[in-house]
Amino acid sequence: MGWFDFVKDAGQKLLGKDNKAESVQKLIKETFGDHISSLKVTEEGDEIILVGVCDSAATKEKAILLAGNIEGVARVNDDQFMAPEPAEKITFYTVAKGDSLSKMALHFYGKASLYTKIFEANREVIKNPDLIYPGQKIRIPELQK
Repeated sequence: MGWFDFVKDAGQKLLGKDNKAESVQKLIKETFGDHISSLKVTEEGDEIILVGVCDSAATKEKAILLAGNIEGVARVNDDQFMAPEPAEKITFYTVAKGDSLSKMALHFYGKASLYTKIFEANREVIKNPDLIYPGQKIRIPELQK
């Protein structure tokens, strides 16, 4: 995939700001555990570089989003972050001011009530469906017919 761009001034604040890579690695390890092997996170300025092997494309995508949705991170490099091919088509979406999961579901799926599909696809990135913020990047899975 390469580089993923994020809104640098938006995102979760980390306690260990001095060493973003260490904090991001700890966060990813706590969130995904054994779903990612040989995880190594480094930083170069406002860029995070992920190295490792994921058990699925969804785990990889969510780990990238978790790393990128951190205040001060502008880009995530996943060139050495391996995973199997995706099982479903995913659209990456950056939350805009005034967005809600139900508005996104209405836009992408034609039904606001399908917001839970977006929430479930981002459970590791979105802890509460009512607490999303402008600049946050999330996954929008394709609606199965």
